Amino acid sequence: MKSTLTKLALATSMVFGAATVAHADNNFAGLTWGQTSNNIQKSSALNANLGNPNFDSVINNSSTWGVRAGQQNDAGRYYATYEYISGSNNGLKLRQQNLLGSYDAFLPLNQDGTKLFGGGTLGLVKLEQNSAGVSRDTNVGYAAGLQAGLLQEVNENASVEGGYRYLRTNASTEFAPHGEGKVGSIDLHSSGQWYLGANYKF
Repeated sequence: MKSTLTKLALATSMVFGAATVAHADNNFAGLTWGQTSNNIQKSSALNANLGNPNFDSVINNSSTWGVRAGQQNDAGRYYATYEYISGSNNGLKLRQQNLLGSYDAFLPLNQDGTKLFGGGTLGLVKLEQNSAGVSRDTNVGYAAGLQAGLLQEVNENASVEGGYRYLRTNASTEFAPHGEGKVGSIDLHSSGQWYLGANYKF
């Protein structure tokens, strides 16, 4: 599994790296803040053993911080993003980390630097559960998704934006009370995130 993930990460980096060298003119870096909600699917064993716990409420409109860097030109941009999200509810605790590679195409709306953007994302999602009374468990899964939004150039180097991204993933974790065996598992089916961002070209 680790070998497969390593190969995927290297392949993704090479593809995005080659594409940015070929098509982009300016480096940029940015920060994002948003709110993420997750769709969690539970095993029937987990529902039976833990009384149908509500995992969708653990990461629900939870604050999400991210950093990203990439290259762009007038037509679009390629970039890598790292994001961190965590949440807890009624003793249930989840932590999610995203490492993503994305491409957006630009559609200019006027001469003032206002652009629509839309594109796709591939990457990895690390899901960790550290709920009360159970052993901590971590898993890394694949992610694929789409994003769209509105970008406004502030000046020659700076821009701000707002957008929405939807990710489908296959990350999962298992639940085993301390001193006992596995009682079930959860799957992170999807994540949805509204976000604001600020970028600087250099």
